[in-house]
Amino acid sequence: MIEVSAWLVRGAVFLAGEALECLVTLRNPLPPDATSASSEMLAWASAQIHCQLHASESRVAMPPAEDSRHDVQAENETVFVPNRGERGKCILSTPPKILFCDLRLDPGESKTYSYCETLPVDGPPSFRGQAVKYVYKLTIGCQRVNSPIKLLRVPFRVLVLHGLKDYHFPQEADAVATVAPSNPFLEEEEGPAKKDSRLADLATELLMAATSRRSLHLYNISNSRGKVGTFCIFKTVYKIGEDVVGTFNFSEGDVPCLQYLVSLQTEERVQEGFRRQRAPPASFSTHARHQEACLHTARTSFSLPIPLSSAPGFTTNIVSLKWRLHFEFVTSREASSSSSLAGGESPPTGTPEGPSSPPSSLSREASLWTGEEQVEVDTLSWDLPIKVLPTNPLLASYISQLPSSSSLAL
Repeated sequence: MIEVSAWLVRGAVFLAGEALECLVTLRNPLPPDATSASSEMLAWASAQIHCQLHASESRVAMPPAEDSRHDVQAENETVFVPNRGERGKCILSTPPKILFCDLRLDPGESKTYSYCETLPVDGPPSFRGQAVKYVYKLTIGCQRVNSPIKLLRVPFRVLVLHGLKDYHFPQEADAVATVAPSNPFLEEEEGPAKKDSRLADLATELLMAATSRRSLHLYNISNSRGKVGTFCIFKTVYKIGEDVVGTFNFSEGDVPCLQYLVSLQTEERVQEGFRRQRAPPASFSTHARHQEACLHTARTSFSLPIPLSSAPGFTTNIVSLKWRLHFEFVTSREASSSSSLAGGESPPTGTPEGPSSPPSSLSREASLWTGEEQVEVDTLSWDLPIKVLPTNPLLASYISQLPSSSSLAL
C-alpha cells in the first residue's frame, strides 16, 4: 500500500494570476509485521487544475453536449482525465504536468514532489449560487503497475480582481537590476516567485485605492405622502470582509417612520441566451440584515458585515452577480404622528390639579406613554446598488472551510 497526500502550501484561497504550489508526498508505510514488508512500484503521477461548471437544469439552458466549445477538457484529454466522474462541464483547465515516472519506494521510504502552476486570469471566480456553481480543484492522478488510475482531488477557492489581466509591470526596475552589479552574498529571488509577489502587492494596492475613497452620498427617502427622512453613506465600493455602514436622519421628515429593515443582498441573474423560458430572470440571497423600530427616533445607524466566504461581483457569459442594499420602510399614514401616536399623559392617582395650576414635577415623572393599538401604515421599498471587490487571499484563507490537504491510499 502507498499513501499519497497533497498539501497546499499557502492555504486554500488564491487570487487569479497567482502561482499555486502543492507538495505531493508518497510514502510506503511499514506494516506491523516487518518481515512481510516489500517495495512498491508506481508507474506515473500527474497533476492538473480544472474548473467545473454546475448549472441548474431548471434555470439554465446549456448548449448540447456535443458542442465542445464549452468543455475545454476535451481538447487536452489524455489517459489522465482529471474531471472523470465529475458532474457538470469543465470550462477551464491547465496543461497536465507529470510529477514522476517509474517510482520505487522501499518499506518506510517517502518522497515529496512539488507542483506549481499559475492560475489563469481569464477564469470565473469560485461561486456557489442558485443557478450556477464554479468549483476549482487540483486533481492528482496516480497509477500503480497493472492497476487502474486513482484520483486525489484538492478543492480550493479563487478570487478574481478585474484589471490585473491587462496590467503590464514596468520594465525599469528589471533594467536597473540588470545593469547594477550583483551581490554574491544576497540570495536572488526566483523569477516566478518574484512576479507572484509583485502581483499580490499590486492587487493589494488596487483594492486599497478602490475601497478607501470616501465621499458623502445623501439620499432623500420619500413617498407619495411626503418626506420620510435622509439616508447617508460614505462609500459604495467595499472589499469582502468590510462592514457596510449607513446612517438615517428622521428628524426632518414629514411622514413618521415606524420601522425599517436593511438587507445586504446579492442578485444572481442568468444571461438571456442561457435562461430557461419559465425560469425567473434573477434570484436574490440575503447575507446580513438589520431591523429596528424607529418611532420618535431622530437619528440611527446600521452596520452590515460582508462575509469573507462570499463571492465578489462578477460577470460571465452565463451569469452575473451584483450586490445591493435592500431597504424596507414602514411608515404611518398620519402626517402628524407626534400627537396621534404618542398617546396621552395621565396624572398619578391622588394628585389633583386645578385647571390653571401648572403640572407638577411629580406628574411629569409619573406620566405614562401608551401606543396606539392599530395604526394604518404604508410600506416603502428601495434598492441601492453597491460594488463588492475581492480581498487579500491570505485573509480569506483564515476562515476558509476548505481543507488545504487531502490524502488517499493506493
